[in-house]
Amino acid sequence: MAEVKEKIVSVDPVWERIRNEAGAMIAEEPLLGGLVHSSILHHRDIEHALAYRVSLKLASGEMSEQILREIADDAYGAEPDLAHSARADLVAVLDRDPACHRLIQPLLFFKGYQAVQAYRIGNWLWKTNRRDLAYFIQMRVSEEFGIDIHPGATIGKGIMIDHAHSIVIGETAIVGDNVSMLHSVTLGGTGKEDEDRHPKIDDGVLIGAGAKVLGNIRVGHCSRIAAGSVVLQEVPPCKTVAGVPAKIVGEAGCDQPALTMDQLINSTGG
Repeated sequence: MAEVKEKIVSVDPVWERIRNEAGAMIAEEPLLGGLVHSSILHHRDIEHALAYRVSLKLASGEMSEQILREIADDAYGAEPDLAHSARADLVAVLDRDPACHRLIQPLLFFKGYQAVQAYRIGNWLWKTNRRDLAYFIQMRVSEEFGIDIHPGATIGKGIMIDHAHSIVIGETAIVGDNVSMLHSVTLGGTGKEDEDRHPKIDDGVLIGAGAKVLGNIRVGHCSRIAAGSVVLQEVPPCKTVAGVPAKIVGEAGCDQPALTMDQLINSTGG
């Protein structure tokens, strides 16, 4: 008797939800039909949709959309973690940004999300020693989105960058998982040293708008950096720092400040 093998069909709940949201978006606003079809419904999975969207945004007279799409397809094919991170980033934006109501929104409209996914492709190029091409991706991300992330930086999963204008993240910076930051944040170096010179941001940190973290210092897990602060010294875990230069002003106020997005210093009792 012939053995019957059951075909296993993988299910991607994130992608299925995005496709359902795409249909609803077209029904609500038919004028977006072309955009939604080309960006979402014409693709079989989120990897190909991301490759299309990133290449479309970064294409210029210097490098065509087709070449960039081939690069992105290669990246997603070679490194499955890129798509895992992209899914985690999508869920993070939906969970933490009150202006986001559907998973499809960051993929189509939010430059913070799009810029991080483009950085991830540049980072793959950097790690595979295609560094000039990685620099090109960095340049185009900066020109298109106003966000400058060095391709050598290390950024974890579940990242939410709200508004995302004027973000700067240096070459040796490390950003952990489930970190949230707002616009005009700098993770920069000091002086002209050429080695490990940028901040290390642990998991679950919340960085407020306009904050600057400078030098090879560690910001402990689940801490908060108040808007406009200049951080020059290590921040212990689960603390809130504020000021210029930043000082500890209290506890973080909750277990996961990056998830709650609570930026009120007086809520910590500090």
